[in-house]
Amino acid sequence: MYDVSVVLFEDFELLDVFGPVELLARLPEEYRIVYVAPESGPVRSSQGAEIVVPASLKNAAPADIVLVPGGPGTRRLVRNQQFLQMLTQLAAPAAIIVSVCTGSAVLAAAGLLNGYRATSNKRAFDWASGHGDGVTWVRRARWVHDRNRWTSSGVAAGMDMTAALIGHLTGPEAATTAAREIELEIHPDPTRDPFADPR
Repeated sequence: MYDVSVVLFEDFELLDVFGPVELLARLPEEYRIVYVAPESGPVRSSQGAEIVVPASLKNAAPADIVLVPGGPGTRRLVRNQQFLQMLTQLAAPAAIIVSVCTGSAVLAAAGLLNGYRATSNKRAFDWASGHGDGVTWVRRARWVHDRNRWTSSGVAAGMDMTAALIGHLTGPEAATTAAREIELEIHPDPTRDPFADPR
């Protein structure tokens, strides 16, 4: 059983969270999901949906996997030293740290990608890659897996990355089963990234 802490914040991107969660939740014996935020209570997504979060980052239990989504709210978080410190404390004991979309900019700003390869949303790539020290930013990548860090490109790419993560941790059959249950066609090649081309 892996305990997964999903970090929410004001103006997070819904699919960054619930795309990966939909896959992980198909394996309830393997992944236990908890939502955390700077403060407990309702947290509003960029689409307007509110999620009631039971635990604050200050009181969050240790997790095996920490997942940070993207969204417009990341533009503020990269400058919020209190949040970045709380995120670093949550991530410190985690075996695996994951981001979707511009969540990688937040990880980088917290120093959690120093010395790692990473990617981000191509439409925000120049902004995201301006954060962190010693991060090797990979523009052409659906997702990047570097040791215990997993970062994905924009929004829907998080589902491809999560399927790969499940395959890595639980086995390819589990990943295939989870994807089939939600009728999702997974792109298994992390270098297949048509969105990296200028448009």
